[in-house]
This record gives sequence, C-alpha cells and structure tokens, in this order.
Amino acid sequence: MPRIRVDERKPFDISLRQFKRACEKAGIVKEMRERQHYIKPTEQRKIAKRAAIKRARKASRAAFYPRAFR
Repeated sequence: MPRIRVDERKPFDISLRQFKRACEKAGIVKEMRERQHYIKPTEQRKIAKRAAIKRARKASRAAFYPRAFR
C-alpha cells in the first residue's frame, strides 16, 4: 500500500492527488480492474492469441507500407 506524508498546511486536494498518483505507480488500479471480473484461463489464452495476431498483422502492414502506419 503506498503511503504519503500529509502536511497540515497543504490543501487536502493535493494530498489526495499524490496518493492517487502513488497508487497508479504501484499498479493497484490496474490490478483492481483485472480482478473485477474472473476470466477463465482458456478465455485469457484466446484473448492473448487474438492480440498477438493483431500485433503481427500490424507489423506486417508496417513493413509493407513503411510510411503509412507510423
């Protein structure tokens, strides 16, 4: 859990913003979003495979048309 030092002279908004930034850096928000819904392992593999295919297609288009996709 990220910790920040709260100064009494600073406004609350600034301390809250610092805390949110620290949580973002620690990856808490990303992990929370991933854990909101359970995805079966087979579904995770399907999603990863589709993403890999999409990246490969984009790379091949970028290699064929060097200026169009950058």
